[in-house]
Amino acid sequence: MDGFIGEFFGTLILIVLGTGACAGVNLKKTYGTGSDWTFISLAWGLAVTMGVYVAGSLGSDGHLNPAVTIGFALFGYFPWGQVVPYLVGQFLGAFVGAALVIVQFRPHFKTTSAKNGNSVAIFATRPAIKSPFFNFLSETIATWAFIFILLNLGDFTQGVKPFIVGTLIAVVGMGLGTTTGFAINPARDWGPRLACSILPVPNRGSAEWSYAWVPMCGPLLGGILAAGLQTLIK
Repeated sequence: MDGFIGEFFGTLILIVLGTGACAGVNLKKTYGTGSDWTFISLAWGLAVTMGVYVAGSLGSDGHLNPAVTIGFALFGYFPWGQVVPYLVGQFLGAFVGAALVIVQFRPHFKTTSAKNGNSVAIFATRPAIKSPFFNFLSETIATWAFIFILLNLGDFTQGVKPFIVGTLIAVVGMGLGTTTGFAINPARDWGPRLACSILPVPNRGSAEWSYAWVPMCGPLLGGILAAGLQTLIK
């Protein structure tokens, strides 16, 4: 149960801060409107840091990401018996975090049309150039780099290591995330995408579910490849 609670609240914090940053950039009449990609990457990095701290203090390993949980479990870095509670906590936390962002920014959603920034990109990822196969490869490569480095950090919930994980997220975003918006996390994408789809978001655009297989499958494959490589070379 501790694992579920930690993953739920850690992922909630991750999403409410990260998606909140995206809302502030894309919606009209916020103080952050029009901020750049560096701002987005740093915001997501710090959001992950805070999420990992919360998750670790509440008894989980601070995965916050099905690609981490499944990749670790497949190669013996994490017990299979905890996989389902972790995954449920991650997806539910992501959904609730996105719901809080909808409440926080409701007046700004009302002032922003779908043409002018009120898009699924606030909640989930979309490619800079739509090319599904290469978008899939982008997510796979970015997630592989993230999780391979993560595996070499040891217990990343302790001391200053959550901050190191945050800087890792930021540099992955700046280095590899500009092609797809770097989901590198199926829960981070699907939980908010679902919230955008079914909750009352004023003036929302399409949730673009036809693309959603990319931020689900690419990160899962990247996590598996990273954990497999770590096992092979250790």
